[in-house]
Amino acid sequence: MSQRITIDPVTRIEGHLRVDVQVDNGRVKKAWASGQMWRGVENILIGRDPRDAWTITQRICGVCTTVHAIASVRAVENALQLEIPVNANYIRNLIILAHAIHDHIVHFYHLSALDWVDVVSALKADPEKASSLAESLSNWSGNSKHEFAKVKERLSGFVGTGQLGIFTNGYWGHPAMKLPPEVNLIAVAHYLQALEVQRYANKIVSVLGSKSPHIQNVAVGGVANPLAVDSQSVLTMERLLAVKEWIVKLDDFIKNVYLVDVAAIGAFYADWTKVGRGITDYLCVPDIPLDGKGEKFALPGGHIENGKLDTFRQINTFNDEYFRKGVSEAVKHSWYEYGSGDDKSLHPYQGETKPKYTDFQEDGKYSWLKSPTFYGKPMQVGPLPRVLAMLAAGHEPTKKYATATLERVSAIAKAQVGVEALHSTIGRHAARAISCAVQSDELAHQWDLLIANMAKGDLKTFNRPTFPKGEQMGVGFHEAPRGVLSHWVVIRDGKIANYQCVVPTTWNAAPRNEKDQPGAYEACLLDNPVADPEKPLEVLRTVHSFDPCLACAVHVLDTEQGEVVRVKAA
Repeated sequence: MSQRITIDPVTRIEGHLRVDVQVDNGRVKKAWASGQMWRGVENILIGRDPRDAWTITQRICGVCTTVHAIASVRAVENALQLEIPVNANYIRNLIILAHAIHDHIVHFYHLSALDWVDVVSALKADPEKASSLAESLSNWSGNSKHEFAKVKERLSGFVGTGQLGIFTNGYWGHPAMKLPPEVNLIAVAHYLQALEVQRYANKIVSVLGSKSPHIQNVAVGGVANPLAVDSQSVLTMERLLAVKEWIVKLDDFIKNVYLVDVAAIGAFYADWTKVGRGITDYLCVPDIPLDGKGEKFALPGGHIENGKLDTFRQINTFNDEYFRKGVSEAVKHSWYEYGSGDDKSLHPYQGETKPKYTDFQEDGKYSWLKSPTFYGKPMQVGPLPRVLAMLAAGHEPTKKYATATLERVSAIAKAQVGVEALHSTIGRHAARAISCAVQSDELAHQWDLLIANMAKGDLKTFNRPTFPKGEQMGVGFHEAPRGVLSHWVVIRDGKIANYQCVVPTTWNAAPRNEKDQPGAYEACLLDNPVADPEKPLEVLRTVHSFDPCLACAVHVLDTEQGEVVRVKAA
């Protein structure tokens, strides 16, 4: 029996995503991922001062604001070949890492865990048994039987009134749900605790970046944070010590809750290590620069072909020609047109953002996302490529946490689980948790580096840029929580002549490219099980494992009324 299922919109993501799947005999045979909003930020930037781009591109999304600010200033700095003070790097790195940790915690617990956790089933749990199980796995202070009893009572109140609040509209009782009641209760308790813990990461971003979302402290040439050891009007040791306290609290939750929960859920859903493999050409860029030129990084990156770690080719610097020459975008199946023809693929420096809406055509144009490729091939980006790239590069912290996580999964599942299992829907969650643990360690390290450098008397945070006549081109890349983010700028006589953003969700949620090759979502959904077409939970599991952010990939267009809004700068 063949059936077409349309999920529109996919919820528990940022932005508007439509997913269509053709299901035959309980398996997905074809898929279409469609971004339902248009992003015109690139067009807004034409003719503007390059120093303003980071403030505007942050407005691409209300969640991924920091990453666009960082990629944008890096793009302009790269075009000018401008070196920034090392303190500016440390402060940016602290913000980047805190933002990433916040993103990972929220994604797992609040955006995707409910695909695997049956909240209503938790009412059947014995709090004492749940506590005994949780305490056997970690020493987290929130695992007491009193805590679980309190959560069960609170949950019972929701269900008793028929108002599930934040747990409304879940597929409770779905045949694909497998967790025992006690594990469900543990997960619900940690869901609620994560709501509190994630605030520590946001506090770090707010203190260092002046506010969150939409940080205010970065600038082309560094950051706007004056450093001092005594003045109360700038970034002082008092504030930095508060940041250190929050780093410790985040680390406790990540190591004793997040990593453990992902391993436990992965063990109970071991069959999902064989679902969602899809594209195994992986792309990741290095990040957390340790110098002002972008030549040394704490976290390595590169390209892996066909899932084979021995094919790893490292990307080394902000000026790496291998990365710079490899990226291209096609619009054959996208609601755009190119002057050179829609069957062409353009490098971002020559990229065009010209809308051409046709309505949904499953064999024609069907998405507001373009189709990026790396040397002509679609890529998967995100935490899984990041972890695999760091493993291939011999990054010791990644090896430590990946090994520990796979050993814990194997112990709970009572079956050997290796690295190969990561190439899957559930594997993407494990990779994100591993990545989060690595970033937590690096967050503490960057704090130490900043304090040590300040102790030497170096308090510089900014180098003033100058814009020469003529044309300069630059790319700013950043390994954002969802994967490779790159901003590409062409500057002509001090003004922006072209600007293109190639974002992680554009890579992963892309429609078919000029060769009709599917993007990562579409490829990873093939052969996905679907037990109940009326409740396509399994499709959501695979899509959510990428943590879609369609606001980054697209923005809004009213095709019937024309212009939505006009903003005029004073």
